[in-house]
Amino acid sequence: MKLKFLLALIVLINSITAEAQNNTFKIMLEPVSIPGLIGVQAFAYGQHEGKWLIVGGRLDGLHRRQPFASFAAKGNNLQLIVIDPVNLQKWYAPTTALSVALQEQLSATNMQYHQDGRYLYITGGYGFSGTLDDHTTYANLTAIDVPNTINAIINAAPLAAYFRQISDTAFAVTGGHLKKINNTYYLVGGQKFTGRYNPMGPDHGPGFFQQYTNQIRKFTIEDDGVNISVKNYQAITDAPAFHRRDYNVVAQILPDGAEGVSLFSGVFQPTANIPFLNSVTIDSNSYAINPSFAQYYNHYHCATLPLYSKLNNEMHTIFFGGIAQYYDSAAVLVQNSDVPFVKTIAAVTRDKAGNLSEYKLPVEMPGFLGAGAELILQPTAPQYLNEVIKLDNIVADTTLVGHIYGGITSTAPNIFWINTGEESHASNQLFKVMLVKNAKEAFGILNPQSNNGLQLQVYADVEASTLTLDFFLAKNESVELQITDANGKVLKREILKELIIGKNSIDKSIKKLKAGNTYWITLKTQNIQATQQLMIEPD
Repeated sequence: MKLKFLLALIVLINSITAEAQNNTFKIMLEPVSIPGLIGVQAFAYGQHEGKWLIVGGRLDGLHRRQPFASFAAKGNNLQLIVIDPVNLQKWYAPTTALSVALQEQLSATNMQYHQDGRYLYITGGYGFSGTLDDHTTYANLTAIDVPNTINAIINAAPLAAYFRQISDTAFAVTGGHLKKINNTYYLVGGQKFTGRYNPMGPDHGPGFFQQYTNQIRKFTIEDDGVNISVKNYQAITDAPAFHRRDYNVVAQILPDGAEGVSLFSGVFQPTANIPFLNSVTIDSNSYAINPSFAQYYNHYHCATLPLYSKLNNEMHTIFFGGIAQYYDSAAVLVQNSDVPFVKTIAAVTRDKAGNLSEYKLPVEMPGFLGAGAELILQPTAPQYLNEVIKLDNIVADTTLVGHIYGGITSTAPNIFWINTGEESHASNQLFKVMLVKNAKEAFGILNPQSNNGLQLQVYADVEASTLTLDFFLAKNESVELQITDANGKVLKREILKELIIGKNSIDKSIKKLKAGNTYWITLKTQNIQATQQLMIEPD
């Protein structure tokens, strides 16, 4: 009988450190509705004078698993949207006045984008091309004059003069991120995907081509308002760092005060269809995988909020819902290998020594939503040039720091294998994101497995006959594995052999474990102990 595995990490209740409590704050959400506003997910956006320009994305929810229905053209967003979140207004303009090449790319999903001044730069994206009569990843860089485009849409004026496009295979990326550090652009991670999606793999059904970039692609953009050119192109390949897509890359202020970005989680690991737990920090000179940190919440692209306290030299990155392999339930961190939609709002905090820790915030998303959403900053909120909020400069008790818009809202955590197109949809709901200073309650609950260095991740293969334990060792030391049942009886105890410094992956047979029972899996080193609860249920 095929078995379904639910694994739970047992977590101690820990609040944030006393030092971090010097800068206490909390996050509140306030729903806002604009009559007649449509929902969009996985879009690009720019803003000007408080109004937003929404480009591309999809009008439906989670993509269906059947190739004929997945990423169907009828779900493409074929219009440009302007939203005024203050006066609760919206305007639409079809893209039909633009060239066919522009129309096609600007209807794509999971484009990479960055706004620099008045121009919104968009690369790549995936969707159906009528020109090719197939799904493709677009090899284009498009520049949009945001202020003029917003004004033209509001006034129903011509649009074409405010769009320019160039092509290069380096831009054929979807599910990555485009960020800027100082004067250099970084096209980070993502993949090139052509053809129809098929969960059975590239050699089934209509077939497809999928290739992760495994790269940072660095370049500068020269733009005089008429001509665009790309200079100083450099590609840096590192699969362990950059073999990831549909994840979060967030602007940071680093411990030395410089600007940088951090990559958080993403999918899928090269050797297993599970998310990454680690993060990568990029600065203007180099990059590094953070060796002792594991992020258990918020694994897919979702709305994010970066906050920096110069006083404490602390960086807080807030993640709002989305999709994750783990979620918290009554102080137990539950692992679901189906990687469900979650309600979790969590923070990754970097202290002045550069150490990262993960905290679950006391507030949750009001439903299974957030995947493919964006948090658009309030222009009046104090912020650095890279749009990191200056936490110390917020003095009011309650401050509007931005709005969350769009994304997927799901009726249940796991819908992929039953998805008919009705179980989820693109959300049209806005949420004001309020920051409350000097909060009396703890900032959040520490996930102690996020910073213990072990980075334990447990999962079962599709046949449910092998248990895999992935973990990291900083030094050569003895590691004991113990499996007990719900009554505390030890079923297995052994010292693991042939371990290495760095990442280890150990497979153990679990055929003797019975459906319907609960087991406890403990990994012990000299200084660290991590326990996960394994519940085996019939499929």
